[in-house]
Amino acid sequence: MSDMLADYHVHSHFSDDSVYDMEDVIKDAVNLGLDEICFCDHVDYGVKEDHGPIDKKDVIYNVDYPLYFKTLEQLSLKYQKDITIKKGLEFGIQTHTITDYEQLFKSCPLDFVLLSIHQIEDKEFHTGDFMKGRSQKEYNELYYQELYNIVTKYHDYSVLAHLDLLNRYDPLGAYPFEKIEDQIAEILKVVIKDDKGIEFNTSYHRYSLKDTTPSLKVLKLYKDLGGKIITIGSDSHKKEHLGAYIKESQVLLKSLGYETFCIYDKMIPSFRSLAD
Repeated sequence: MSDMLADYHVHSHFSDDSVYDMEDVIKDAVNLGLDEICFCDHVDYGVKEDHGPIDKKDVIYNVDYPLYFKTLEQLSLKYQKDITIKKGLEFGIQTHTITDYEQLFKSCPLDFVLLSIHQIEDKEFHTGDFMKGRSQKEYNELYYQELYNIVTKYHDYSVLAHLDLLNRYDPLGAYPFEKIEDQIAEILKVVIKDDKGIEFNTSYHRYSLKDTTPSLKVLKLYKDLGGKIITIGSDSHKKEHLGAYIKESQVLLKSLGYETFCIYDKMIPSFRSLAD
């Protein structure tokens, strides 16, 4: 097996959809034998607000940035002998919020950034609002067009998180890869040209999806196009998610012809050998 186990998609109580205390995450990660974790708590401009002097009721907030990075610094020091902790965020970008993320990135001491799309037109995927009134063809093509538009305009990120996320929420099941292969290929070409990467997200196990996230065909396409930068993350929000299938994912990627996965420091990737 690989000498390193790293979970590069970990959420804590700083995300609006988790109550998993950050220090508990770290303790559990140590007990699981993880060598490194990267916290990537949620920022979703357009549907969430930043904390202000006085927080309002019935408002969903992004990460409390000053407290988040202060806590990360303190806990990294406290547990430095046991585990390496990296500072990340998950940017849920839409084309009309790009400027907000450009400003945020400049103000944060980040090791790693996941680029995600969770909404389009401020309409959520997980509620089905984005899909309403559209055919499966329409909402899939719109999703990949939005992702292409973003990666051609926004560059302050490390990897694309759960690239085919829409498959998780599509009420009609996964859209045939062949119908959007050309769109995905154009996205991946931009990602590779910009020295960015993609994520292998192990959460497909708990969502009982029929394929990996991204799909095996996307993973093969990325490799065939020359893609090399890939991270592995559990997308954990609870104790039972943390570190799940990290070892198995290394083996699967190796079986697809990948030799390495990446970890990050101050937005710079370094490569580690995958498990046999």
